Amino acid sequence: MKIPARCWFQLVAVVMAVGLSSCRSSQAGRTAYLEPPPVEAGFYGADGEFYPDEPGWDGTMVRRAEAVGGEALFTDNRTWNLPGADVSVDDAARMLAGLPPSRVGDGFADVRRTPAWQQHQRTMDKLWQDYEWRHEQPIRQWAAREMPDLARSSTVFYPFSGPDFLFAQAFFPRAQTMVLCGLESAEPLPLMSQLSPAEMAGGLSSLRTAISSVIQFSFFITKDMKSDLNASRFRGVLPVLLVFMARSGHRVESADSIRISADGSPVIAPVGGGAPGLMIRCRSPYGGLVRVFYVRQNLADDSLKPNSPFLTFVRQVAPGVAFTKSASYLMHENYFSTIRNHLLNERRGLVQDPSGVPYRLFDQSVWSLKLYGNYRRTLDLFGEKAQQPDLAQAYAEGRHQAQPLPFGIGYLYQAEATCLMVGRR
Repeated sequence: MKIPARCWFQLVAVVMAVGLSSCRSSQAGRTAYLEPPPVEAGFYGADGEFYPDEPGWDGTMVRRAEAVGGEALFTDNRTWNLPGADVSVDDAARMLAGLPPSRVGDGFADVRRTPAWQQHQRTMDKLWQDYEWRHEQPIRQWAAREMPDLARSSTVFYPFSGPDFLFAQAFFPRAQTMVLCGLESAEPLPLMSQLSPAEMAGGLSSLRTAISSVIQFSFFITKDMKSDLNASRFRGVLPVLLVFMARSGHRVESADSIRISADGSPVIAPVGGGAPGLMIRCRSPYGGLVRVFYVRQNLADDSLKPNSPFLTFVRQVAPGVAFTKSASYLMHENYFSTIRNHLLNERRGLVQDPSGVPYRLFDQSVWSLKLYGNYRRTLDLFGEKAQQPDLAQAYAEGRHQAQPLPFGIGYLYQAEATCLMVGRR
């Protein structure tokens, strides 16, 4: 059953194969059950064809949402500073991504007629073509061949991600729930109708600059991204997330500001009220519903405890598989032990580059590892503490069925010297 975005407040029944996760609104009497219905069971192979799973659904029926008093359950589009009640978040996503409107009636027609937006469109088209052949296509083919069980995971936790929805969806195209986190803010869009042509042009230019490194090299240059976005009217992670969703073929259905309550529940919060997170619902190119959570969270030990609300939230909505790359080798430091221990002790699968959990800390009586690429050493700028001679030796000796990798990933983005570790418990 296809459910229009405007009808999410209605009580509906959905069929799903995963457990119930809830999100409680901060307004009295409003409760939202937000687990999306599953996509058709199966996976996309390296040849691009869809291969259905064997029947195995347990028949669970989950109530999706209800509202007391008939009021709108989710955040109204106008709250996101869009230029009219009939303009959706998806319309904004496509405009920011340099894409044409997806429906009759263009709320951003004036913007799209400007030379600045037309230049933005041409540049984004070129950037995206480069991303698809350099990263997305080889990653999808490799993941379907080498880690089909993990690539088909319904949930993914991606610590140290920032707004990198792009590579999460490349490795895990079947994920129905993703949790991203970083230190970047989760601000609303600017008031679109009041942006001058110069402000719009400057914002689009800064947005392109901020995302160009991750599209070309697979990682954000965090300091540059912050300065680029803070210098324009498009601040925080929301514009970047919207661009990545639109360009990867996702249709944005709704967005909410959230905070994490003391018991680990995501609570809908007023837009623009300083909430540290976002919850974006979108529909994947394959038709399935996807929830993407972004939470501003410091993962150092002085800010993150084993039973903290954030980790409780992660356990509830995104158990199972984790993914991390370009994590600045922070988990090589003693003061990132909580997040490191969570990945080692609570995840059934972990896909990471060398900047994640140090190789030496994997208990090989618990973890089954496979190595890909050809790790030699870490970039000198991260210092000697980030070097992993034991990992280099494992590659040299062909341990863990070490195999070449047909793409670069993370800081070691050149394919001949890159590294990716796939672990299963």
